[in-house]
Amino acid sequence: MGSEVVRAVTSQGDMELVGAVDVVNCGEDIGQLVGLGPLGVPVVSDLTECLKTVGATHAVDFTTPRSVKKNATAMLNAGVRPVVGTTGLSQDDIEELTELSERQNLGGVIAPNFAIGAALMMKFAVEASKYFPSVEIVELHHDRKLDAPSGTAIRTAEMIVTAGRRPTSRDVSEIESLSGARGGALEGIRIHSIRLPGLIAHQEVILGNEGQILTIRHDSTSRTSFMPGVILAIRRVTDLDRLVYGMESLLDL
Repeated sequence: MGSEVVRAVTSQGDMELVGAVDVVNCGEDIGQLVGLGPLGVPVVSDLTECLKTVGATHAVDFTTPRSVKKNATAMLNAGVRPVVGTTGLSQDDIEELTELSERQNLGGVIAPNFAIGAALMMKFAVEASKYFPSVEIVELHHDRKLDAPSGTAIRTAEMIVTAGRRPTSRDVSEIESLSGARGGALEGIRIHSIRLPGLIAHQEVILGNEGQILTIRHDSTSRTSFMPGVILAIRRVTDLDRLVYGMESLLDL
């Protein structure tokens, strides 16, 4: 994802890549590493020091659940607008970062999924849940993804619940002969996670009603699918004075 962000940002006429942070390949030119040729931007390992010296106005984070909160905090404390695509933040983490952004009067975004099609999928699922009282979510990702369920699945369930569409409870006493077979549950919405090589990022929301099933599915078959959303977010957060959660916050949905 970092490589795709570098390629996307450097292709924009109104953006300049000024820094690159990673724990590997330190000292090497980021342009060379991603196949663009020299950009004059060496990879460094210290985010805080980088933000002090490069003059960045925005920073994009695709790291790990273990480091993302620390990174976003460092960005806000440095007066830099965070554009965060890393999942795994808790609700408390998001609230703390939002409060910090308000104190700093800085816009930013935390988005579980930057694919615009995924944002539409979530929006359509909320609309469909008005008429389909039962819903389950299946999310499928590559086998190196660390967190489960995905941030996209959690966000989808949250949006459905927030809209007041609590799923109809099943009037049965379930027996799981294999623990976890029914997946996890968020406010009664079952979420199932699949991790396999060959996948990128996929999700289907399956809604049921008497005599019919509606499936709303989004597939990212390449990581380039996230880049239009990342570029849009970089531009849009400039006009915000606080951190927002979800790509839908930046779209006219």
